[in-house]
Amino acid sequence: MPDAQVLAVSAGARRGLLRSMLVLVSLAIFAGLCTALAQQVWRWLDQPVTEVRVLGDARHLNKAELAQRLAAGLNAPLLQLDLNRVQERLLDEPWVRGAKVRRDWPPAIEVRIDEEVPVARWGDKGLLNHEGDIFWPELKPEYVALPRLNGPASDTGRVMAQFHDLNRMFQSAGLKLSGLSLEARGAWTLELDNGMRVVVGRERVTERLARFIQIYRQGLAEHATQIEQVDIRYTNGVAVKWRPKPDTDEKAG
Repeated sequence: MPDAQVLAVSAGARRGLLRSMLVLVSLAIFAGLCTALAQQVWRWLDQPVTEVRVLGDARHLNKAELAQRLAAGLNAPLLQLDLNRVQERLLDEPWVRGAKVRRDWPPAIEVRIDEEVPVARWGDKGLLNHEGDIFWPELKPEYVALPRLNGPASDTGRVMAQFHDLNRMFQSAGLKLSGLSLEARGAWTLELDNGMRVVVGRERVTERLARFIQIYRQGLAEHATQIEQVDIRYTNGVAVKWRPKPDTDEKAG
């Protein structure tokens, strides 16, 4: 009787082991099928990009040309693309302030851009946005009408703030600033929309400009077209530099 019990137990253990083996084999087959299916799905999704879509408002950027440049630099299928690298390439574009990139299907890259909005020129080659950041696009004639600011690159915000404050100050005299420069040592020079340059210096700026506006109203205004520069760095009065008179002989010839 004990021998029969032992045989029964052994047979039961074998059946349990067989069931376990069958479960493991089934799981292995299922895992293999899932892996094969996943690979098929991956290959189906990971195809070469067929389209680059650029979205967002753009006044200065040509979105079609930007899409072509991005497409020409794609060197991997959709799922293997480094989207961070694509975004970096976008931010290298001078007119792109911000960009978001995402994958889309059929295999495509969708890009949404925020374009820079220029509010002033910076020196001879740069532009400033509303936050005082400098960017360096190809300058076009249409930007000549923007006010021209200049100074140390670390002081763009200070120069912009001073420009807006002084422009409001000059409006009371019917004048408008077309340019403002800050020298490294802290001296200010203004350019008015009538072509006159005003050398202010670095001390008592508001006081000096208030005096200049008073003097301008009292006598300089009627000669504005003849004045090249006014130096107001004096305690009393100003120094006026007149524009060269045209050579009458050359005009007659």
